[in-house]
Amino acid sequence: MGEKVKVICLGDSAVGKSKLVERFLMDGYKPQQLSTYALTLFKYDTKIDERDVNVEFWDTAGQERFSSMHPSYYHSAHACILVFDVTRKPTYKNLAIWYKELREYREDIPCILVANKIDVDYSVTKKSFNFAKKYHMPFYFVSASDGTNVVKVFREAIRLGLDYKDNSTDFVDEVMKELENMEDNESKSLASTSSSISPSSSKDDQ
Repeated sequence: MGEKVKVICLGDSAVGKSKLVERFLMDGYKPQQLSTYALTLFKYDTKIDERDVNVEFWDTAGQERFSSMHPSYYHSAHACILVFDVTRKPTYKNLAIWYKELREYREDIPCILVANKIDVDYSVTKKSFNFAKKYHMPFYFVSASDGTNVVKVFREAIRLGLDYKDNSTDFVDEVMKELENMEDNESKSLASTSSSISPSSSKDDQ
């Protein structure tokens, strides 16, 4: 089993969060609708520095229309991709609301700011957006349509999430990490036991 990393996507409705995830994963994803919490979960396996990583990308699936997320959405998240639409100013103004809620539940996890839909007008990339500077977060101009910077953003989110998990001093994170280790050790123990047990090779009586 690999390291489990949870990356959440935040931002207003229709800013392109789902399209960004799908663009990154292309055909290699397994979407799973969790209607109980109104979200979509995408699972993705990869390697980071020779380590196997099992990534879960959580997408809001429309729940953001209510201007806040269910607390379970933030639970045990290791990184966040915060998205706004460069063609709609209100989605940029609302970043402060999403960021405030994120920090209420996950005070220290790394967050990447993403300006989506630059393909509509590439001149927007010459503009300065101070939100990222104010909160000291990585910032990328991206396009879910043509793929600009999409892979770079998601690879960085996975790496930052893994680094956070490795170095977190949050009590809940430490408990979750310990539980994962116990599960891994249990799986290895079961695998070792099953491989050491082989059918007895007895000959039939003549």
